[in-house]
Amino acid sequence: MTAAAESTVTFDGRFARELAEMAVPWQAEEAPEPKLLVFNEALAHELGLDPGYLRSPEGIRLLLGNHVPEGATPVAQAYAGHQFGGYSPLLGDGRALLLGEIADANGRLRDVHLKGSGRTPFARAGDGRAVVGPMLREYVVSEAMHALGIPTTRSLAVVATGRPVRRDEMLPGAVLARVASSHLRVGSFQYARATDNIDLLRRLADHAIARHHPAAAEAENPYLALFSSVVSAQASLVAQWMLVGFVHGVMNTDNVTISGETIDYGPCAFMDAFNPAAVYSSIDVGGRYAYANQPVVAEWNLARLAEAMLPLIHEDQEQAVAPAVEALGEFRKQYSNAWFSGMKTKLGLPESPAGSPEDETTSELVDGVIALLKDGPVDYTQFFRNLGGAARGNVRPARGMVLDLAAFDAWAGRWLATNPDPDLMDRVNPVYIPRNHLVEEALAAATGGDLDPVTRLLEAVSAPYSERPGLERYAEGAPEDFGTYMTFCGT
Repeated sequence: MTAAAESTVTFDGRFARELAEMAVPWQAEEAPEPKLLVFNEALAHELGLDPGYLRSPEGIRLLLGNHVPEGATPVAQAYAGHQFGGYSPLLGDGRALLLGEIADANGRLRDVHLKGSGRTPFARAGDGRAVVGPMLREYVVSEAMHALGIPTTRSLAVVATGRPVRRDEMLPGAVLARVASSHLRVGSFQYARATDNIDLLRRLADHAIARHHPAAAEAENPYLALFSSVVSAQASLVAQWMLVGFVHGVMNTDNVTISGETIDYGPCAFMDAFNPAAVYSSIDVGGRYAYANQPVVAEWNLARLAEAMLPLIHEDQEQAVAPAVEALGEFRKQYSNAWFSGMKTKLGLPESPAGSPEDETTSELVDGVIALLKDGPVDYTQFFRNLGGAARGNVRPARGMVLDLAAFDAWAGRWLATNPDPDLMDRVNPVYIPRNHLVEEALAAATGGDLDPVTRLLEAVSAPYSERPGLERYAEGAPEDFGTYMTFCGT
């Protein structure tokens, strides 16, 4: 494909143009020997980009930020954030660049963003680079999340740079090209608020409303409506994480999106054995972001957003507090409703009126299944998938996973009496997730130059609900010798 054909795709610099105080123009570091490792052709089509062009030498340079197409305005974004509870007034894209926005095939504006593209003015002591393993982790896990139907940033490509990067050892460098509805975060609002520039804060909120929550513009108080919309989006998102056993690992306020998409797949993982205290981040020594803490932390992060937005909600900030607190108070109810509804579906149970006898029975069954999971090391994903088989009459696989057989039999008797729908269960309980031992196996192979395990893993997790012959090992739990699992962010 010729470069002329590329001009049919127009980049915009809307963020850089509308919020220049939060955008530092910058260029990506040149890659000496670029090589395309993985490429998301389906996503390229969705974005209106030509896959043939992106595989060409010039297209690969675009994916690295070394070729800047017409209309693109690469910038490092400024933001603040609470990291593990401690506030940093200036974080920003230390190793990332926003190339610009493009309109996808449905006319939606999407960010094209690079991770690992070199040092920026926000890099502090970091080298601004990334290595193959963590970039492929984000590619695999983000695409798995998309296939599970969970809002997420997406991965377009991982390109090896040909430059070794020093970590504990020398590792091959890489850049991830990812796509998002935007990269606006709670930390973006914290940064704008910290500047004491209310005009900037207002323009940021207007930008967020236009891109993500346009109905808020029609509300009596658009900025309060924006905050309420973010509360709802995050309540829904975190409930979906909990339902599939996903542990984000770094729920800092700079990793909480205004759009309600999952962002930043650093030290993340899916639970193997059910464990409310599950932590997979090497730096989360206190378990702040453990599996069961995620809803609590999400609410805390949203409180920080409320604080940043108070001057917009009411010119007298004291009068802004009450409506902000009231809007934040909806989080727990919305999260609980979303999680409970999701658990009913995982158990194949129909919707029932709140407070009805059927609803009370459903609540008891949900509490009962959580008690079974807590009682012993039960593989979370396998257990719910096996319950689908139990609903079809084959109880043995699920029963064989628990320690207290009498408790299982009593619970299963009550559950089966409700005639659960196994087809419904199979539509929400995945067979395949990015199993931690398989992710590590694939990343280690890719770091050594063998991409086949990554390709096979992607094949499995890209259709997570459809059981297929030949993929049996991708549905199996971790081997006994896998041990305690920890992940690292790769910086």
